[in-house]
Amino acid sequence: MITPVALGDGVGAGFTARAGGVSEAPYDTLNLGGAVGDDAAAVRANRRRAAAALGIDPDRTVWMRQVHGADVVHVTAPELPDPVDAVLTTVPGLALAVLVADCAPVLLADPVAGVAGAAHAGRPGTAAGVVPALVKAMCGRGADPSRIRAAIGPAACGGCYEVPEAMRADVAAVVPAAYATTSKGTPGLDIRAGIVAQLAAEGVTGVQVDPRCTIEARDLFSYRRNGRTGRFAGYVWLREKGA
Repeated sequence: MITPVALGDGVGAGFTARAGGVSEAPYDTLNLGGAVGDDAAAVRANRRRAAAALGIDPDRTVWMRQVHGADVVHVTAPELPDPVDAVLTTVPGLALAVLVADCAPVLLADPVAGVAGAAHAGRPGTAAGVVPALVKAMCGRGADPSRIRAAIGPAACGGCYEVPEAMRADVAAVVPAAYATTSKGTPGLDIRAGIVAQLAAEGVTGVQVDPRCTIEARDLFSYRRNGRTGRFAGYVWLREKGA
């Protein structure tokens, strides 16, 4: 159910998968997305299951209303009324969650400064610079780029993420490393490669990239593959003392 990620002492992080929940098709089974048409009670049950597997409090988890933007919000409580695609916190025990089904979930932490962040980075958000914006916001709370550790979760890979030529050109104009050609020889985008380059430009080099492609991996949700489907999540949190 969970792929754990090491982001340093005092930090918990991981990515969920598709199995282990209660949702029925086409959201089967561990759908964590609350705005995709699934039964609300099933989503709540799935979020409790994921929280139990991670060892976090489901009532102390921040869920973003993602809109493919680049705004960043500092959160100190689970409530987040406004749409946003990146959050950061300095509060131990408050988990940050990012929902995806082809976009890249990006988790960041500076254990020394006690700052953690999460970003939803799809094509528009990556082009808009949501991840660099999150790094800058974390540095405003005492983080140091040389200490920040990052994890980029499963996402559509450059060999599968086919886009029109004009779209590839537009994204590559601002994020050159995202330029890709698919396995069919058509224009593509490698969002994760673009994010790695953006992080490096901000001084963040401690980056882990999950190699799984959501379009290829049947144990993950993929909007491009299935259309109507669920969402998996990346979680990051600062551990409470003694936890």
